Amino acid sequence: MPSLGETVAFLSNLRGQGAATAARGAPRHCRVTDDFGPNPGALRMLVHTPDIHPRRAPLVVVLHGCGQTAEAHAESAGWLALADRLGFVVLAPEQQTGNNFNRCFNWFEPGDTTRGHGEVASIAAMIGHAVRTHDLDAERVFVVGLSAGGAMAAALLATYPELFAGGAVIGGLPFASAQNLQGALSVMRSGVDDRAAERLVAAVRDAATGAPRPVRLSIWHGSADTVVNVANGAASAEQWRAAGSLGAASATRPSKGRSRRSWSDGVSTVELNLIQGMGHGTPLATKGPHGLGAAAPFMLEVGVSSTREIAAFWGLGADASAASEQPEHGLEPRPSEPVEPPAPLEVKPGGVGAQVLEALTPHVPKTVQDQIAKAFKAAGLS
Repeated sequence: MPSLGETVAFLSNLRGQGAATAARGAPRHCRVTDDFGPNPGALRMLVHTPDIHPRRAPLVVVLHGCGQTAEAHAESAGWLALADRLGFVVLAPEQQTGNNFNRCFNWFEPGDTTRGHGEVASIAAMIGHAVRTHDLDAERVFVVGLSAGGAMAAALLATYPELFAGGAVIGGLPFASAQNLQGALSVMRSGVDDRAAERLVAAVRDAATGAPRPVRLSIWHGSADTVVNVANGAASAEQWRAAGSLGAASATRPSKGRSRRSWSDGVSTVELNLIQGMGHGTPLATKGPHGLGAAAPFMLEVGVSSTREIAAFWGLGADASAASEQPEHGLEPRPSEPVEPPAPLEVKPGGVGAQVLEALTPHVPKTVQDQIAKAFKAAGLS
């Protein structure tokens, strides 16, 4: 378990997450729905509908990362533009500062990741409302998230498997890998303890009642991620592979500075995409005739469009994967490497700002906050 000093050093790597994200105002491309049903997680519901979309269109749930707003994240990642092109609806739940000062989804709180409770229950209610209101196809609902949103996407897939035809986790973490803030910081920093593997598989299998639905899950991670240890990508893949009893054999396809490994039984499929040299964020290919999304903090131009590839993986439009890789704008190709679960990266601390204390505020008493603030000041970090 990390000490306070180690926690502060690690949190310094989160400094500025969302700092360049536009302040929340009236949405430009999404509509806010105030009354969508039970909202025990106290989340905000935003929906983007294309001007023209077919009856029984698919629904994609897009979950933002810490410090981001729902619309800005969905727009920068390219999901709104792709929805307009392919005719699906986007649901973008948004965290509130009253739940988490840094607007992170509380993926590490059992009260928010248990079926029928908290944030997962709110998002499930949003999905039901969106499907009914917009006459969408309940059999084609998908969820994707970045970082804390990716971890919450995994929680939704585990707790409400009957709602989803597929999912994607970008720079996220395994479901039930932490049960409190300190545990969350530990697994983000160092990855999941190998001894927890069986417990994590059981967590997925026990999270919901009824017959499990076949899983179609795409996992993405950067090999140089210093915010969420890259080992979490492999741990997530193993959690869902084992939960689905997919077997150890896999297909490997290394190319152009990235590699993909997949497990499938012909019905369920789990894939792990590693982008060599990429840090923490969503892989994008924004340039050229097929460019999608916009580079921003934690929206990374690497010449690979995870948004297009995920949509194609789910079967959303034959053109979704067209020109998804643009090496002239991306990472320099590197020699292919075996795609084994990567070793944890060493996390090097940097400077720390007021946002660190803000991130802790909802989770520690005032007296502890004061002690931390004094420690920052004494160290010249305030």
